[in-house]
Amino acid sequence: MADSRFVYVTYIRTTPEKLWQALLDPEFTRQYWGGTWQESEWKPGASWRIMIPDGRVGDSGEILEIEPHRKLVLTWRNEFKPELHSEGHSRLTYELEQHGDSVKLTLIHEMETPGSKLIQAVSTGWPAILSSLKSLLETGESLEQTRRWPQGA
Repeated sequence: MADSRFVYVTYIRTTPEKLWQALLDPEFTRQYWGGTWQESEWKPGASWRIMIPDGRVGDSGEILEIEPHRKLVLTWRNEFKPELHSEGHSRLTYELEQHGDSVKLTLIHEMETPGSKLIQAVSTGWPAILSSLKSLLETGESLEQTRRWPQGA
């Protein structure tokens, strides 16, 4: 059981295949996740990282488990904020489940550090990112505030 945990559940009017693509494909993530993209071979044991538009690595980790269109589990360590980096690796889980004409997306971001600053930080970021993802898939447009990397970050 994690000492620090953030859970977010949303329903998106799409298919598991399209949602999966939107979660992993760089052309999608750039549209709703501040211009960032992910690099990985997307198989267990493979490295994973989020690239910030200015060329820095934002976060990194390793793929722990992958079931295409259903589940992705990876480790996650912040690479650009020393106070978050020092906490070490957290664990991120995406679960996708078909519900009629929608997909239930459950995100769990957790770590063993009590009162984690990383979990506190992502708990303010994930709702905006996932709301923008939902908007992109349902309307074709992401939310304006998530389209560009924040200045000074």
